Amino acid sequence: MFQNVQKIIGRTLLNLPGYHTRRKIVVIESDDWGGIRMPSIEVFQKLQKQGFKPENDPYLKYDSLASEEDLSNIFEVLNSVKDKNGNPAIITANCVVANPDFKKIREHNFQKYFYEPFTETLKKYSNHQNSFNLWKDGINNNLFYPQFHGREHLNVDRWLKGLQAGDTLLHAAFENEMISISSMPCEMRFGYMEALDFYSEEEKINKYEIIIEGLKLFEQIFEVHSESFIANCYIWHKDIEDTLFENKVKYIQGNPIQIQPNIRGDVRFVSKKYHFTGQKNMIGQIYLVRNAHFEPSQYPNEDVVNNCLNRIEIAFRWNKPAIISSHRLNFIGTIDVKNRDYNLILFSELLKEIKRKWPTVEFMTSDELGQLISADYE
Repeated sequence: MFQNVQKIIGRTLLNLPGYHTRRKIVVIESDDWGGIRMPSIEVFQKLQKQGFKPENDPYLKYDSLASEEDLSNIFEVLNSVKDKNGNPAIITANCVVANPDFKKIREHNFQKYFYEPFTETLKKYSNHQNSFNLWKDGINNNLFYPQFHGREHLNVDRWLKGLQAGDTLLHAAFENEMISISSMPCEMRFGYMEALDFYSEEEKINKYEIIIEGLKLFEQIFEVHSESFIANCYIWHKDIEDTLFENKVKYIQGNPIQIQPNIRGDVRFVSKKYHFTGQKNMIGQIYLVRNAHFEPSQYPNEDVVNNCLNRIEIAFRWNKPAIISSHRLNFIGTIDVKNRDYNLILFSELLKEIKRKWPTVEFMTSDELGQLISADYE
């Protein structure tokens, strides 16, 4: 009972400050598109036999590059529900635009880092050769809206140093063209996935170049620039925001809590910053903060549909847009087709219930919400 009261209070407080509107706006933000994770069921089973227990990490258990079938199925569900304006539900697909080029890195004996566009990585996976054409179809049909999640979902500096030092766990992952085996303990809290974390001033400076290169590659791939950004693992230093702003990023997606790495002398530490939807930083960028989630692959014992609906209801009660977090792994069937098929049933139920409970709902992208907030602030 007490825990339920605490949850209600916490969810209410999340929706009090910042931007308010009486419009029933729903934004679905989905991270990790374009990035590698588990290459195949064969690699998964191999790691199991070697005792790495990949089944203990939902991202290793389910997540992979989206296949043609994955994309077709999620688009079908999104297109099945229309908002008050006749628009289908749409995913803001936060994507990384590159992955490690394992062959070149090995050829250079782990002394230099190389990357390839994710569109090239797709060509190496079975049932993925036509995937990027489906991305384009999703974009053209207002179902799928890519935004920038980083150059790659990888802490390049720490990863390369670990490989050079002969880290056996990293090399076991590398041999399978994976970033890490995140089911096992390692020095990095998120298994080397935290791209913008740093442990020295030199590493911090490298992040600026990575952001600039990533945004340029995003524009080359999609022929538009990304107006919003979300950091891997919600970890970034505030100085990164200047680089983002200089490269046309206006809106910063995220959770209520930003983890900020810092260096003081020889000491590395982290601090927390709190954000709310509609908050502006010193250079005018607007924060968009998630206040609901649909994550069945991460929380299999949770009533994910009703939990998400309850969070949306609280947001609307306080005249806030509902921004739903739903990572890519929920919609992937490459490793376990039951994961995708079951979660899509739940996702369809969620969208239909949103439409039934709030007939005037409007589905928007993160950018569209950001633009609306900006216009109201003028």
